[in-house]
Amino acid sequence: MLTRRAVLSQASAAASAAWAMRAGVAAGAAGRTAVDFDVPRGACDCHLHVFGDPAKFPFAEKRVYTPPRASVEQLIELQRDLRLDRVVVVQPSVYGADNACTVDAVRRMGARARGIAVIDKSTSRKALEEMAGAGIRGVRLNLETNTAGQFDPADAKAVLDATAEQIRGLGWHVQIYARTAVIAGLKEHLARMPFPVVIDHFGRGNPAQGPSQSDFAALTDLVKSGRVYVKISGAYRVSKMAPDFAEVTPLAQALVAANPDRIVWGTDWPHPNSDYGRGKPLTEISPPFPIDDGLLLNQLPKWVPDAAVRKKILVDNPARLYGFEAVAG
Repeated sequence: MLTRRAVLSQASAAASAAWAMRAGVAAGAAGRTAVDFDVPRGACDCHLHVFGDPAKFPFAEKRVYTPPRASVEQLIELQRDLRLDRVVVVQPSVYGADNACTVDAVRRMGARARGIAVIDKSTSRKALEEMAGAGIRGVRLNLETNTAGQFDPADAKAVLDATAEQIRGLGWHVQIYARTAVIAGLKEHLARMPFPVVIDHFGRGNPAQGPSQSDFAALTDLVKSGRVYVKISGAYRVSKMAPDFAEVTPLAQALVAANPDRIVWGTDWPHPNSDYGRGKPLTEISPPFPIDDGLLLNQLPKWVPDAAVRKKILVDNPARLYGFEAVAG
């Protein structure tokens, strides 16, 4: 028998699906610039999301926004256009700790895919082990796009410690989406974690303040120590200088200079816009940011002119972090 919560969830999903059909909204609708450099074999997009059919994968009742569909088929098209061979699917906030859509996407893509889950106190050890078998390699702590508001370092530390205990023994890492002020406040604690820590989207550093800003300098120190990885992804989340967001170049270069073995890259496709949904009815679809993924990938040689270092970022570092097979050459 369906519970009241399940009925409400299905109703919400149906309403969202109907709205999407009426609005004709689709992820990845923007044109893509052709890739203009040699992408090495085994290159990985280390950060993107899949949003499935809400009738099959209902969104969480408590969420900030409602995204349009972003299917596995669209993802495979993206990979082809960008000449990428591997992918890491990251659980988005709209599903809460129900990882069914993310796990389904990873399973459907097989050996080329890995996943990052979101868990809570109710996630059982059996569920964690099953996700590990399906290709999940870490958990994400989203301290930015959530219904509780922004976290301060003390709150973030408590969540981090609880998560660390929950995933003990799985060989996973923890991925954190938070601003540099939170990362800086956690600096000493992150350096003592018994597993790798991965920071999303430049640590939300402010490019207008440059790489010498104190909070960002704390992040580069962690990268230099080897204790933390950073994703040079989602440039548009820290810069408004469309379409290529060139002002992030100094931040990217500072992170790479700190330790090229601890940097990975990602598209953040399909570029969900959670801010659009804040305060709006959840039946209203939040259109994604209109990002040209090819143009953003073409910034990588500007950030990292050395092809050997680019191979580390696109191939070798993801293989180590997510457990892909090593690529020779």
